Amino acid sequence: MDSSAAHGAHAGHDPVEIDKHVRTYIMVFATLLVLTMVTVAVSYLHLEVHEAIAVALVIASIKASLVALFFMHLISERQVILLILALTAAFAAVLLLLPVITNHDHITSSNMPAAMISAAHSSESAGHH
Repeated sequence: MDSSAAHGAHAGHDPVEIDKHVRTYIMVFATLLVLTMVTVAVSYLHLEVHEAIAVALVIASIKASLVALFFMHLISERQVILLILALTAAFAAVLLLLPVITNHDHITSSNMPAAMISAAHSSESAGHH
């Protein structure tokens, strides 16, 4: 393959357009670095565990979105792909919220059926022989 054929294959890439894309990638990279520093800074705030996890997940979601949109070129994809991505993100959010939801659903002996309480006590006493 001679150099003129190789140049012809890339003739559609305008240097100004390439510079624009490179600047975009550098800006996204700088934003990722800043968000990483924010994540580290938040770790020094001594938040409660669930608050720290929530903040870290929000920051990580923003960073993952930047990577997916710009480095994986999803920002220029069709609406169907973006809809599938949004659906996937919604399911991921539900899965991430499950521990929070179940953490607030404490089972105590006051709201547990009597049969379960007696079964729990009988298994405890059977194990202490």
